[in-house]
Amino acid sequence: MKLIHFLSLSSLLLAACGKPAPEAKPTRGTIAASLLTLQNPFFKVIGDNITEEAAKHGYDALIVSADSDVARQSNQVKDFIVKKVSAIILSPADSKGIVPVIQEANAAGIPVFTVDVPCQEAGVKIVTQVATDNLGGGREAAKAMIEALKGQGGKIGVLDLKQVESCILRVKGFKEVLAEHNATAAAKIEIVSELDGGGAKDKGYKAAEDMLQANPDLIGIFAINDPSALGARGALEKAGRAEKVVIIGFDGQPEGKQAIRDGKIYADPIQFPEKMGIEVVKAFLKHSKGEDVPPQMLIPTQLYRQADGKSDATLK
Repeated sequence: MKLIHFLSLSSLLLAACGKPAPEAKPTRGTIAASLLTLQNPFFKVIGDNITEEAAKHGYDALIVSADSDVARQSNQVKDFIVKKVSAIILSPADSKGIVPVIQEANAAGIPVFTVDVPCQEAGVKIVTQVATDNLGGGREAAKAMIEALKGQGGKIGVLDLKQVESCILRVKGFKEVLAEHNATAAAKIEIVSELDGGGAKDKGYKAAEDMLQANPDLIGIFAINDPSALGARGALEKAGRAEKVVIIGFDGQPEGKQAIRDGKIYADPIQFPEKMGIEVVKAFLKHSKGEDVPPQMLIPTQLYRQADGKSDATLK
């Protein structure tokens, strides 16, 4: 009787549940990415798009945050190697400090790609670098500063991040255009202070505060990303100089765009992190098929001003 009862119950359960769930399709492998910091929405967008694009082609994605710590990132890459992932994508926390572990990945035969932040050091093999045209973006930032100052000369500061190659390129492009401008301008724009803004709001605030104390007559600040630009704005507001100092940021994160719309930041050369995430996965797919991939894939920036913010339906 118990057996009959069990069989009947099993039949009822099968009838209630319908057909057995199909087995999950086996994945083609894992694309692993260690991004500079997932606390920055920019890198979160890159990671999300890597995940989505990988899934379209049958790959799992493993996205982790290096938290701007090269030792942590090195350990993450070692873990990727142990897991025998199909590809490694990095936005290096330190372009020089990450070299030894990239060499380990090279020795293991795992293709390495960089996104946003390059590693152009000798002795490593990077399939391709997918990034914003940071040099061009820095040039656009300088044009925006010149435009905002309307022929006025004076002292400006730069909030940089010297351990990150992409930020070095932004400052280089910025300086190049200022030098070209100053060669013929009657009123010259002079960089009198360069401080590490840490790429973060709190560090940007403190660095801008120090910059203003040393240079109370400052008329402009170029910050290498939106968080440090927003920190600078906070320092200017505290010092009562918010309406007297022009801020140029970089990135085009939602909070940065909102600040541009509200007139708190003059302009940003904006990046397209969603394109970066998609393009780096496509580069891996081409490479995996034996197709040629260019050593560098640059995505141009686009200058975003207050008029763009006012017509931007994604903002308040």
